[in-house]
Amino acid sequence: PALFMENARKGSIVSRANSIGSTSASSVPNTDDEDSDYHQEPYEELYKDQRRRAHTQAEQKRRNAIKKGYDDLQAIVPTCEQQDFSIGSQKLSKAIVLQKTIDYIQFLHKEKKKQEEEVSTLRKDVMALKIMKVNYEQIVKAHQDNPNEGKDQVSDEMKFNVFQGIMDSLFQSFNASISVTSFQELSACVFSWIEEHCKPQTLRDIVIGVLHQIKSQLY
Repeated sequence: PALFMENARKGSIVSRANSIGSTSASSVPNTDDEDSDYHQEPYEELYKDQRRRAHTQAEQKRRNAIKKGYDDLQAIVPTCEQQDFSIGSQKLSKAIVLQKTIDYIQFLHKEKKKQEEEVSTLRKDVMALKIMKVNYEQIVKAHQDNPNEGKDQVSDEMKFNVFQGIMDSLFQSFNASISVTSFQELSACVFSWIEEHCKPQTLRDIVIGVLHQIKSQLY
């Protein structure tokens, strides 16, 4: 009985010690988890702040690029520099800058088309003058080979007036029918023009008309 009482007393002491240890362990706070939460929150705030600053910088860069584009348009487009009395001395709005730019581009397109038409007409004139030059050189050469032929009948001035009248009449139809945009178009147009406007009957009518006109001027 004495041994049994001693063992029971020792068991009771061990149980109470384990109970006290468990209670003490459970009452100690989990400092590892708290430290982890404490360090994580500043990193999240720092990341958000960096993203916010990057977004702000990107937006500012985009706005600066747009502003520079409008400033360049105002410097390039002449009508943007002219004073608009409808808005006074106020700064031009973006809508007005865009509209003036569109109007100016349309104006440039019209001017370009007008210049292209003028160049086309000048090319036709050059082509006609070359043809007239070749024909005139042939007439001069023929006259030099036979200097006395028809000397007493028709003067050189009269011959030139007849030639000029014929060439002017032919050039009118040539200028209206021939395209000199490319060599292929020129070749195709020349052949069709010769077939239509250089027929013997057509040339005969032109010569007769020129002779009647010169005769009416002389008499």
